[in-house]
Amino acid sequence: MTVVRSVQREQREQRDRTAGTREAILSAAERLFGEYGLSAVSHRQIGRAAGQRNVTAVGYHFGSRSDLVRAIMARHGERADRIRQRYVAALDSDADLRDWVEALVRPVTEHLASLGSPSWHARLAAQVMTDPAMRVLVSEEACARPSLRQILDGLGRCLADLPTGVRTERGAMARNLITHMCAERERALAENSALLHESWNRTADALTDAIVGLLTAPVTPLGRDNRPAPTSPHRTPHTEHTGHTEHSASKTPHRRETPDHEDQR
Repeated sequence: MTVVRSVQREQREQRDRTAGTREAILSAAERLFGEYGLSAVSHRQIGRAAGQRNVTAVGYHFGSRSDLVRAIMARHGERADRIRQRYVAALDSDADLRDWVEALVRPVTEHLASLGSPSWHARLAAQVMTDPAMRVLVSEEACARPSLRQILDGLGRCLADLPTGVRTERGAMARNLITHMCAERERALAENSALLHESWNRTADALTDAIVGLLTAPVTPLGRDNRPAPTSPHRTPHTEHTGHTEHSASKTPHRRETPDHEDQR
């Protein structure tokens, strides 16, 4: 009996160590990916930031970079989904478009608010949404969650009069608006720079207002795509050919340097 208990204790301790290692790797990877980009960080850098001496630790626990990112997104997705379930449960048969949009937006902002500052999840999510392969994987897993499926179905019923293609297009616009506005707020909080809104709650209000307006905006009739584009008296010959101005050229995005100059694994 003593031997059995000793073995069981060792097994529990091993499981705890493994869980702790995985959690450390997930947290380090999320921070580095959020700060420097998905393609700019190696497994070796993540392992070192997680306090792992074994350079193969990240690959051993998570496999490829895609698997690691999916694990990070799934961890946050589960937490946000618990909030989403509460919003869905509060809706009834009289729920209107704004109710469904709030159920879509507020679980995201409430989860981000719970992370404190600095956090990196929103910035990582924005990068995932710009990677075609990663976006498909993460979106498929998210849409498989019953609570999100209920919200999308509710929105679809409210927008039944819109053509299918328009609904799909505006859904993508709404998704990008939520993702990138949350990433911008998270970045501003981390850098202690000017904020558009005083709280995540006010950010949710603004996003809800904007998305309701987006989804209910008039649809331009077909057959009007051959109209000549208006010309501006302020455009120079250079801008007529390039479509860029000196102002836009000066706003080249700033790229952060990677944690170090190691070859990417």
